[in-house]
Amino acid sequence: MDEQARSILQRIIRKTPSKRLETIIRSWNCLSEDQLHSLNYSQPKWLFLENLVSRCEENRVSLKDVTKLEMIYHIHNPNQGTWHACQLFQAEDDALSVHFTQFRESFIAHLEDVVQHVSVGMKKLEDGAIWVRTAWGDNFRKPNHLKPTYLVHYLQSSYVFIHNVTPKHRPFLYQALVLATRHVSIKECHLSSRSLTAMRDLLMKQYQQVFPTNQERTLKERNAPPSHPNIEREHAESSEGRHQMACEAFGCGVLPKLETAVYKLETRYRGNSNNTLNDGDELFRGVVKFSSKNILESLRHCVSTGMAEGPVTPLLSSITQKGRNYFVITDKVSGATASQTPAPKA
Repeated sequence: MDEQARSILQRIIRKTPSKRLETIIRSWNCLSEDQLHSLNYSQPKWLFLENLVSRCEENRVSLKDVTKLEMIYHIHNPNQGTWHACQLFQAEDDALSVHFTQFRESFIAHLEDVVQHVSVGMKKLEDGAIWVRTAWGDNFRKPNHLKPTYLVHYLQSSYVFIHNVTPKHRPFLYQALVLATRHVSIKECHLSSRSLTAMRDLLMKQYQQVFPTNQERTLKERNAPPSHPNIEREHAESSEGRHQMACEAFGCGVLPKLETAVYKLETRYRGNSNNTLNDGDELFRGVVKFSSKNILESLRHCVSTGMAEGPVTPLLSSITQKGRNYFVITDKVSGATASQTPAPKA
C-alpha cells in the first residue's frame, strides 16, 4: 500500500467514531468475512489502523480501492465540510433522458480531454443521488488523492452540490457537468452550508411549505385551552397572524438546517430626499452575518413570537424563496450582476 492510500485510510479511521467503523468497512466489501471478524473495533485507533493496513496488504488493496472507502465515508457523513450549490440552465431536448451510464461516460471523457492526469470515481445511490469524486493532477503530476473534489447531482434536476473545488479546476468541472447533463450553462446559487441535506431540501422544496391564505389557520396553539379567556380573546388574532406570517416566509414543520445568512452591503449614504450624501464614488461597505445552529428555525421563531416585527422583510424571506444565503445589497443601477440584490428604498 502506497503512502497516499495509507494517509487516506488513516484519515478515515481517525474521523469515524469507533462504534461506526464496522459499518463503514463492511460497506466497503474489500475484506473477507474472516478478516472482518479478526478486527477489534474497540482497540485504540492507531493499533486498529495497523491491523487494517495489514489485512489490506494481504488482499493487495489498491489506492483506487481506498478512495472508494473514502467516498463511502462521505456518503455516510454528508454534512461535513462546506458545500456550494450550483444550478444548470437551458436544458437541451434530450436532457431528461440522460441516464447514469451516459452521464458517467460523458463526464469522465470530457474531463480527460482537458486534464491529462485526473481520477474520477462515481456511485449512484438508491435515492437517485450521483456522488462523484475527482482527484486532480496536471501535465506533470499524477492526481492528488489527498485533496479531492466531491460533487453530488440528482439526474433530471437542475441542481449540483460541490465540495472543495479550486478556482483552477472549477472551469473544467463546470464544462464537464454542462456537457454530461445536456445543458448550456451553469451558475452558482450563492447558497453554501456544511449541511448537504439542508441545501438539497431547500432548493428542491423538500420541506413543509405554507402558502398565503386568509382562511386556513395554521397555528398549533389553536386547539390549546386558553390560559385566561380575556387574554386569549385579546391576543389570539395577532398571535395567529404572526405564526402564519412566519410559516409563509420560512416554512412549517422541520426546516432545512442552514447555519448562516450573509448580507454584503455596497451602497451610498442617503438623505430624506433619497439623494446620496456624498458626491464621490466611495461606497459604504459592510457585512451582516446571521449565525445559528438552524438559522431558518431561529428567524421563524423571532417572527412568530413577536421578537421581530412583521411583515417579514424580503431580505430574510429570500433565503427560502430564492434558495440563497449570500446576498449583495447594492444601489439600483443598470447592468447589476445576477448575484446582486438592489438596496430597498429609504
